[in-house]
Amino acid sequence: MPARMPARIRTSRRTWVVAWTVLCAGGLAATAGLNASTTPDPHPEKSVSADCAQQIADIDAQLGKAEPEAARGEENPLLAISDIRTAGEANCDEELRDHLQGDR
Repeated sequence: MPARMPARIRTSRRTWVVAWTVLCAGGLAATAGLNASTTPDPHPEKSVSADCAQQIADIDAQLGKAEPEAARGEENPLLAISDIRTAGEANCDEELRDHLQGDR
């Protein structure tokens, strides 16, 4: 005699819908909780030395002066900034790059 299959448990569609809804809601709640607990702090402000701050202010002033000239359609809207440092001046390349990329 062949083995008899166990009787199948009948469940309604409503039960399946409720079960999936509860599972999805639980997953979304868990994901939201994990995302909230591991949110990194916003980028901390880096301190810039006084020399670098002065160089950045000078470059901002030159850029501010060049923008109206370019807007008027003047012939040479190109601005060149030389990188000449005297002995003892700080190397502000990274600070300047961060400042200019933040303006975009």
